Amino acid sequence: MKTKDKILSKALELFNEKGYNNITTRHIAADLNISAGNLHYHFKYSEDIIKILFSELILKMDVLLNDLQKIENKTLEDLYHFTFSTYDVFYSFRFIFMNFFDILKNIPAIESQYESINITRKDEFQVIFKGFQKNNIFRNNIPDFILRSLTTQIFIIADNWIIHNSLAFKMNKEEAVKHYALIQMNLFYPLLTEEQQKLYIEKYISES
Repeated sequence: MKTKDKILSKALELFNEKGYNNITTRHIAADLNISAGNLHYHFKYSEDIIKILFSELILKMDVLLNDLQKIENKTLEDLYHFTFSTYDVFYSFRFIFMNFFDILKNIPAIESQYESINITRKDEFQVIFKGFQKNNIFRNNIPDFILRSLTTQIFIIADNWIIHNSLAFKMNKEEAVKHYALIQMNLFYPLLTEEQQKLYIEKYISES
């Protein structure tokens, strides 16, 4: 592994473990047993590291969205897999969400990137929702305003579930990802066809 990649990997580990506000480039260098100068050759400030980690998070989400969009005959299982995988990825970058407000305000480039993502994701999700209607997973008579607000609801839950878990439940990764993925899936239940609602209850609720 190249030094730059080692720095990013160690930074992610330390940020997740101790928090964004408690880790500096010197902490990262010390944990890697390299000099601060060596680290600063690759990243001058910790903010530079966070920018790349945030971009890595977005790239992983892009892959998940693209994979879902490519599926022609979408199923309820595809929706669950996407949701579960999203929460699994988010947990791997949990420090971002634990310190979301501070990061956005302290690093304008990330705030701008997040604002742009909000716009593009809304369009992407609308296409995905229409795909689930085409495949008779979602009902066809769902009002457009419900589908539009669904994306906002997803963002609210996805951006805040890690903080909620740390305050309310303190579940480990496996438990938390499964629990909150199901909470998001429950948003879709009223939109499912009657047949898919029965399948949802049998497959996900009876097992939980």
